[in-house]
Amino acid sequence: MSENFDVDQNTDANPDVRELSEVPAVEVISRAAVMLMSSAAEKLGLSDADPSSSPYLDLDEARRVITALAGLVTASVEYLGPHAGPIREGLQALQRAFREASSHPDEPGKGPGEKYTGPVY
Repeated sequence: MSENFDVDQNTDANPDVRELSEVPAVEVISRAAVMLMSSAAEKLGLSDADPSSSPYLDLDEARRVITALAGLVTASVEYLGPHAGPIREGLQALQRAFREASSHPDEPGKGPGEKYTGPVY
């Protein structure tokens, strides 16, 4: 059985699709931050009941994503308005979770992203 699909994806047919040029910068930055937070949480195993036995646990990858998130947040905090507080709190929670998950925790100020945020205890 053969089906024909219309490959012309007209945004008029899908009102939930927006042109990127129409999306405010704060929304783009916030969405990027949320994606990085979600990725870090997965790589810390936080989606499982026992993070230490999660098949997704990868501290090297988590370090990279948390550092990228810290750079984004630090560079854009002045533009985030009321979103800045919750995003910063989420970042700090991930930094603390990383320290807890590490068998040999980094010194304060040496953890992922802490060169941008300062020490997280």
